[in-house]
Amino acid sequence: MNNVRVRFSPAPTGALHIGSARTALYNWLFARHTGGAFALRIEDTDVARSTQEAVDQIQYVLHWLGLEWDEGPVFQSHRFDAYLAAAQQLVDAGDAYECYCTEDEVRERNEAAAREGRPPGYDGRCRDLSLDARAALRAEGRPRSIRFRTPDSGRSEFDDVIRGEVGVDWATISDFVIVRSNGTPVFFLANAVDDADMAITHVLRGEDLIDSTHRVHALRGALGIEGRPVFAHLPLILGTGGGKLSKRHGAVSVEEYRDTGYLPSAIVNYLALLGWGPEDGREVLDIDELVAEFDLTRVNQSAATFDAKKLEWMNGEHIRRMELADVAGDALPFARKRYGARLDVRTFEQAVELAQKRSTTLVQIAEQAEFLFVDDDALVIDPASWAKAVATERFAELLDAAIERLASCEWTVEAIGTELRAAIEALGLKPGKLMHVFYTAIEGRSAGLPLFDGIHLLGRESTLRRLRLARERLTAG
Repeated sequence: MNNVRVRFSPAPTGALHIGSARTALYNWLFARHTGGAFALRIEDTDVARSTQEAVDQIQYVLHWLGLEWDEGPVFQSHRFDAYLAAAQQLVDAGDAYECYCTEDEVRERNEAAAREGRPPGYDGRCRDLSLDARAALRAEGRPRSIRFRTPDSGRSEFDDVIRGEVGVDWATISDFVIVRSNGTPVFFLANAVDDADMAITHVLRGEDLIDSTHRVHALRGALGIEGRPVFAHLPLILGTGGGKLSKRHGAVSVEEYRDTGYLPSAIVNYLALLGWGPEDGREVLDIDELVAEFDLTRVNQSAATFDAKKLEWMNGEHIRRMELADVAGDALPFARKRYGARLDVRTFEQAVELAQKRSTTLVQIAEQAEFLFVDDDALVIDPASWAKAVATERFAELLDAAIERLASCEWTVEAIGTELRAAIEALGLKPGKLMHVFYTAIEGRSAGLPLFDGIHLLGRESTLRRLRLARERLTAG
């Protein structure tokens, strides 16, 4: 395990999703655990689909998650000369050849093969063309790609840290394109060249790429590159029910979770457990604990299931582990966005102290405290909570009793609780089942910040006004 060198190599064609973030994390954890190096490589050989926005987003998300890289970013779009030189080396050696088949022609022949029960894949039409035939095709102005000539017999095999021995018959892999007809290299070739040039020792990536490993090994061998990196193909992440992870299972991109109030530490913690876990079975771990415990041999072969509810629970656990000042600081941007000029920072900090024990996201903290920063007559009352309150036995009398007692009581949390309980008991009712009516009138929903503390923060004047507004609303029907 000396001199471990790993790389995270996303394609900048869209937002960094959960699966890619988990791949980055495992590479980073492995590098940190072994004292190795973690490199960032941007695989932007598909120039038409790659964007600068995606490049920036990838780097931002890695920074936000705390996955700082030691080298890079290396951009494959800046290394085309090296890849094209390697492709020409293969052509000169007879390990690759020029192909003049168009995409439409290849597709039509594949469809015909399927109808006739023959195996799919490139049929080798241009594999053994004479020099005259190639010259004639060039003269027609046909597009030219370069294909690697796969072995006609034998097997490709390699040992995978997670999956053991992996093998495939070469007869099942047809000649594949390594340089597109537009002159850009395909990632098989770019990976083979870059992993050698960057001295990558271990490749950790998703199991959906396992078939491409055979192609990369063949290219390395044909190019005369000695040795092979150690490969570990990570299990897929599926949605609940076993299907592909999608929007219906929750957010898919990392930034969506950031924007809905999730902590980077919780995201990292949860992603680490999607396919791996420490020997002692602990679930809530900080980054130092993850680095210390991470063992590549403990990564599972079976697919991991993404559970949005479990992630939310874990986020709440991380919120409760934080210092109050840090929680308030992290939640403040959500409060500013939600309350605008109505925000009073000192009051919000006091509300955060109450919400920290019961919230699972930073957005939820801002939501629970919102009633403190709205005008009394502008408080929006949740319809379902109001319907439940209206259906409560002696609702009007409860409001009247609360108004009478809170108008003159000592304004402390303890006194407020004592008076509200006494108001309910004086009507011969049980306090435990009726606090929701006061929540609804004062906070706008049937649950929220601890009621007595929330009333104390809101103040006597606003509390009484909201109780009276609820009474008027009830009378108005």
